Amino acid sequence: MTKTLLILPGDGIGPEVMAEVRKVIDWFNARGQDFEVSEDLVGGCAYDKHGTPLHDDTMARAQEVDAVLLGAVGGPKYDALDFSVKPERGLLRLRKEMDLYANLRPAQCFDALADFSSLKKDVVAGLDIMIIRELTSGVYFGEPRGIINEGNERVGINTQRYTESEIERVARSGFEMARKRSNKLCSMEKANVMESGVLWREVVQKIGDTAYPDVELSHMYADAGAMQLTRWPKQFDVIVTDNLFGDLLSDLAAMLTGSLGMLPSASLGAPMANGRPKALYEPVHGSAPDIAGQGKANPIACILSFAMALRYSFDMGAEADRLEAAINTVLAQGLRTADLIGEEGRAPVSTSEMGDAIVAALDA
Repeated sequence: MTKTLLILPGDGIGPEVMAEVRKVIDWFNARGQDFEVSEDLVGGCAYDKHGTPLHDDTMARAQEVDAVLLGAVGGPKYDALDFSVKPERGLLRLRKEMDLYANLRPAQCFDALADFSSLKKDVVAGLDIMIIRELTSGVYFGEPRGIINEGNERVGINTQRYTESEIERVARSGFEMARKRSNKLCSMEKANVMESGVLWREVVQKIGDTAYPDVELSHMYADAGAMQLTRWPKQFDVIVTDNLFGDLLSDLAAMLTGSLGMLPSASLGAPMANGRPKALYEPVHGSAPDIAGQGKANPIACILSFAMALRYSFDMGAEADRLEAAINTVLAQGLRTADLIGEEGRAPVSTSEMGDAIVAALDA
């Protein structure tokens, strides 16, 4: 059965790291899979060609495929653009119009990189947690918003707003993920000071009581959650939280592993006609324009994003496990790109060499 992918390499190092993903896709196709891949523009490169960070035709294609793979967007070249056409608006449009409400942010510490973390090795070794962040509502989208004049000064306004249905659907994503892992879910909010947090806690608890009594549910204030993530992160398995706190907590958890360049993400929406969720997969790192074109970029986060696509869009869990194992093998061999700390006395490998090594490990 044909599996359709739209690749949007984006800006900076995006095209370089996505080229290594293409090698992995080609490896699977050569062994009987049928990935049909198309490519288009998003971000600054789309603005350069079309005057917009995401052309309407590209948006339409994203709605039709099984999954979208995105590299990275942005760069200093576009800093002076009006907010409405900045590269990041292309990504936000994809998330909003595809209604990708559940952002999956795994934080997994590979054994070979446990020493890279700023925390003690015993705290992070073997870490494997999943943060599910609500992505299309909350304070980033609530109205009213803006900067207004009030008396003799300006006032910045952003509104935290959640409906019961918005909380319920992302909570269900959290419970379903917990069922696939260790049946343990922690919901984080600020119910002690925010009415939206009170509603969040009530809705999550109700869903747990009525639909997921088999899942161990706990609640934690988000600031306490941040503290606990740095104290003993392995107490958590799946965390579900709102847009703002998810933004902060997922980046904090990412650095527990030692490098943003190692971590993928998935943004999932409602099921399509084929039963699969609409989906966008991307590394959590940025476009890194300072090293673009130099062969220094680490492609692992982008390749792991494809592994997430195998797992969540195509029900290919065994193949995703194989790809993750290949990456672990390469890291255990001591291979590092220049943007990771290399082993003493060992020269870093290029972006392309890292991709080649991962493909070779798939054959092992």
